Amino acid sequence: MKLQTRLAVLVCKASGAVLRRLGRGGTNLPGKLALKIDKNILGELSRGVKVTVVTGTNGKTTTSRMIEQAFADAGLKYFSNKSGANLLTGIIAVFAQHSTLSGKCPYTHALIECDEAAFRKTSEYLPVECLVVNNIFRDQLDRYGEITHTLNAIREGITHVPNATLCLNADCSLTASLADSVPNKIVWFGVNVPIYKETAHELSDAPYCIHCKTEYEYDYITYGHLGGFRCPKCGYHRQTPQVAVTKVLATGADSSDIILDIFGHEHEVHVNLPGGYNIYNAAAEAAVAHVVGIDEQTAVSALSQFECGFGRAEQFKLGQAQARMMLVKNPAGFNQVINLIAHDEGNYKLAFLLNDRFADGTDISWIWDVDFEALADQQVRFTRVLVSGVRADDMALRLKYAGFAPERIEVIREYDRLLTEIGSDETPAFLMPTYTAMFDLRGEISKHTDVKAFYE
Repeated sequence: MKLQTRLAVLVCKASGAVLRRLGRGGTNLPGKLALKIDKNILGELSRGVKVTVVTGTNGKTTTSRMIEQAFADAGLKYFSNKSGANLLTGIIAVFAQHSTLSGKCPYTHALIECDEAAFRKTSEYLPVECLVVNNIFRDQLDRYGEITHTLNAIREGITHVPNATLCLNADCSLTASLADSVPNKIVWFGVNVPIYKETAHELSDAPYCIHCKTEYEYDYITYGHLGGFRCPKCGYHRQTPQVAVTKVLATGADSSDIILDIFGHEHEVHVNLPGGYNIYNAAAEAAVAHVVGIDEQTAVSALSQFECGFGRAEQFKLGQAQARMMLVKNPAGFNQVINLIAHDEGNYKLAFLLNDRFADGTDISWIWDVDFEALADQQVRFTRVLVSGVRADDMALRLKYAGFAPERIEVIREYDRLLTEIGSDETPAFLMPTYTAMFDLRGEISKHTDVKAFYE
């Protein structure tokens, strides 16, 4: 290994250790320093490692945690960027952390969650064995631009990894188009049936055929623009998935039970997180396990045992109340959380936390495309409606127009007071923060519970 790479690894390890000691996590700055020393450090450190990459708009972290459980149960020697640092510098930092000082990586496998826009660049360096694309939705318009920009970034990244097997969501017309004119082997995953009897009212992010611009027809819709799509003009249509959810047995506030067909073998599967999006994530995990060579029973068992990623349906005991934190960042994801709450019959406190910092997306107009009306129709179930975050007033206004009684909407700006109010009685709570609000709130929660830091 060249001296330049060894120096970069040393600097990355040392700076990361100092930052973690200071309680800062050390997930991006060490990678930035290493990149300044050696521009090709990621290519050097990943040499000989079998890399699985998970990308797409919604579900990257949870899908990665599902796959990680399967890797662990199968006895693979692997590492992952569990902290969620999914840009180039964060990925460099995690490779350096798991390499020796000489730059040698002793692991056979790496599991990497990668930001959709960042995949264009990271794919130039990583020897990707398996690539998962969960879905493509409108997200952070100020950063990603139009939805086709995200699609094209991933498409360009795929050109750098012609030997990778692609695990693609057959139900997403945008994601499915990535299979066009590529040499890669494709494994399709999807959901063959509707997930809920009724769903939140949603605006489709992809109503028109990506090839001829004709409006799609659907045999069924699972959520957003996902489902059994077909173009009546040019014939572009959903592919039959080799890994498919064929029946949804039960959906609850804590988990789902499904029948999952994996290359012709049916399994009854318990997914230990709620929500229709996690049913898709489970199918993606089974597809990856097949590609990597993990047996089906191990893959299925992992889905009932994995630990959720931080902020992704994590549960905490706050005072007298059990609380579940659900990260929200775009209309499609938020509507799935609303579906989850609306299909449960219990009483809850609701807490909405809206920020508009860079990592959240500075344009918050997307909240007007979220079906808060579905919750307002059931507001008798909700004992408290709490609002916080940098843009709390905007969220309060949106809830008012959705039909929540204005006198019931409580704006609480201080997180410590918010948590005190949530824990003031035994009624359970759903906390729905955007990205930076989740980090801020989680830091406050750590003062009240034994929850680990996000980078642990």
